[in-house]
Amino acid sequence: MDLQKNGSALSLEAEESGSPCKNFDDDGREKRTGTLLTASAHIITAVIGSGVLSLAWANAQLGWVAGPIVLLVFSAITWLMSTLLADCYRSPDPVTGKRNYTYMDVVRANLGEGKQQLCGIAQYGNLIGITVGYTITASISMAAVERSNCFHRNGHSAKCSPSNNPFMIIFASIQIVLSQIPNFHKLWFLSIIAAIMSFAYSSIGLGLSVSKIAEADHHVRTTLTGVTVGMDVTDKEKVWRTLQSIGNIAFAYAFSTVLIEIQDTLKSSPPENKVMKKATFIGVATTTIFYMLCGCLGYAAFGNNAPGNFLTGFGFYDPFWLIDLANIFIAVHLIGAYQVFAQPVYQFIEKWANSRWPDSAFLAAEYTGNLPLCGAYNISYFRLIWRTVYVILTVILAMIFPFFNDFVGLLGACGFWPLTVYFPTEMYMAHQKIKRFSPTWICLKMLTWVCLIVSLGAAAGSVQGLVKSVMSYKPFQTQY
Repeated sequence: MDLQKNGSALSLEAEESGSPCKNFDDDGREKRTGTLLTASAHIITAVIGSGVLSLAWANAQLGWVAGPIVLLVFSAITWLMSTLLADCYRSPDPVTGKRNYTYMDVVRANLGEGKQQLCGIAQYGNLIGITVGYTITASISMAAVERSNCFHRNGHSAKCSPSNNPFMIIFASIQIVLSQIPNFHKLWFLSIIAAIMSFAYSSIGLGLSVSKIAEADHHVRTTLTGVTVGMDVTDKEKVWRTLQSIGNIAFAYAFSTVLIEIQDTLKSSPPENKVMKKATFIGVATTTIFYMLCGCLGYAAFGNNAPGNFLTGFGFYDPFWLIDLANIFIAVHLIGAYQVFAQPVYQFIEKWANSRWPDSAFLAAEYTGNLPLCGAYNISYFRLIWRTVYVILTVILAMIFPFFNDFVGLLGACGFWPLTVYFPTEMYMAHQKIKRFSPTWICLKMLTWVCLIVSLGAAAGSVQGLVKSVMSYKPFQTQY
């Protein structure tokens, strides 16, 4: 193996020379090749995640009226805030200004270092939580395949309760390998595969829902207001579940934290903000259609007794192979989605380490090795060690708190207001120099406060559910 030159040194050399180079962009970095297609795939991969599995349950808590309305409202807010954020990628001009490579860079450029530190706590805490949540969900799906096959082999009366923990370890092993992909720009193929998987398992879920609804003996109870007090739940449970369901829906649209990183993969022509707005519209509109179908048809199929994960509600019997296929697709999708959310964490820590110890040979050194079917590949020992440790830590957290709906609801509630609403509106107003008390300023401020109140309520409901689950759970022992 030969010690390779640092890529940033080559970029700087090209930039200082002033000579045009087709291999580098206007900032001296390796030329970006992202398109509307790849950006849309990244967005769909990030948005359609484990959140889709809880939408039938969320609809059951809210009912036929509030359920679809809340879903559409969150969709509209997510799309609006994403368009505002897309204009902040370059500063001060949205087309020709200086690039901001990460969400935190955008916050620093528009709001200063104080707000950047607050944003960092919220963003990276949310990203870490999402990777833990995806580990939980992927292991549930992998265990569901094992359980289904167990029933098929041994009969419906067999005791089939596989632990999720071994599947978390398998998922982590795959992530350790994929985490060695150097940067976000190299993930386009993984995102396209994951986007296809998300469409596939959502379609299977929709098909199974339609089939269940069409059954002659299908009789489930659905209501305009969801689960009924005194019949399905107590009055307190109704309140807590309603709040938690809002958090679940918020989580289903959690992708603002990686929007800037996705935008930074785009070619500079046409302007990145214009392409990103189109990609955002395609991604959010596509996922909203799937969400409405999954949430509404899932509720119609199961009624007020809709399970937390609607794919597991179809049972583990026949057609067992179709349920297996859907759960395999979920696992494959989350393998890619994990990387979409983990890469910003990796790059943040590596950037910080390089700035903290700029003369460290261990941090800067990269070696070239030949991998089967991949050819030459740059290996960094620091990247290998640090990213492996990160994956192991997320798996340990997932084993300690394997509560799907509670965890998903809490993540959605905690991440939605600061990262999807507050920072994008504040940055846009600063970037566009919106005057205080102007109609635009008033509308954005009102929206921010309303979303804050909703997020606090959703967080309270999810914390209540999490505490209730923790009280009856023994880590690494109880099957959940």
